[in-house]
Amino acid sequence: MLTGKTAIITGGNSGIGFETAKGLLAKGARIILAVRNTEKGTEARTTLLALYPSAQIDVMQLDLADLETIRSFADQFRKSFNKLDLLINNAGVMAPPYTKTKDGFELQFGSNHLGHFALTGLLMPLLANTPDSRVVTVSSRAHSRGSIDFSNFDGSKGYQAKKFYNQSKLANLYFALELDKRLKEQGLQTISVACHPGVSATNILKFGRWEIPLLFRSIANLFLQPPDMGALSTIYAATEPDLMGGEYIGPVAQFQRRGYPALGTPHPNATDPEISCRLWDASEKLTAVAYSFNHSS
Repeated sequence: MLTGKTAIITGGNSGIGFETAKGLLAKGARIILAVRNTEKGTEARTTLLALYPSAQIDVMQLDLADLETIRSFADQFRKSFNKLDLLINNAGVMAPPYTKTKDGFELQFGSNHLGHFALTGLLMPLLANTPDSRVVTVSSRAHSRGSIDFSNFDGSKGYQAKKFYNQSKLANLYFALELDKRLKEQGLQTISVACHPGVSATNILKFGRWEIPLLFRSIANLFLQPPDMGALSTIYAATEPDLMGGEYIGPVAQFQRRGYPALGTPHPNATDPEISCRLWDASEKLTAVAYSFNHSS
């Protein structure tokens, strides 16, 4: 049970994030829906309260494509809460037209990876001071097709939507594994776990105001697992007591596309220690967020 535990879920108003919120609320957690659109977040909160009337659910504004609002969110959270048990780095955008974040990064790398990197770093002192806290970062099977192009984080030297999505999901996995390594080196109880939802039918297939036609969504739903199944990997990564940190959790059936979560193996793409350290250093420089692993009582 998670009674008395506090969890932040980025993108918790829809899709896998919303289903993750339902799963954690069922276990008694207090949930913070960290969302870009607070109106949609409030609608999600209303729906969740109908299911769990006594639940504690907060809605806070967070735009992962804007480092200034990430800092504002972290400041506000630290003023309102004295602990953080679970940080679920869930929100993501998939294969949009070429777009830059407010800070000049390509949107997918900037929000999917750099935004979560900055958020986690800014909340790290609070995580480090919370016994048995946990960071869960949602990656994707697409990491196996990704590579990190250190010379083109803004997409100015060429942009392919799916290629940049694959890069962002590979970066998510590198981050989760490198974070756990560094937490262990510091002797902290906080652990970092990566997960993936298989191939799930969520509104990540919606790009801004455009979304795939209903017919294609209906066909896709025949082959993709529903969001509540995709969320099981995140819930398992967030709650399974036997996890020690550094694991990669996801469905194992149908080439990791569907089914219940289990311990998986990252693609060799995500296991190069030189790239891992280089990406970490680049991320600190790009976000101007230097990790402090200091633990204070």
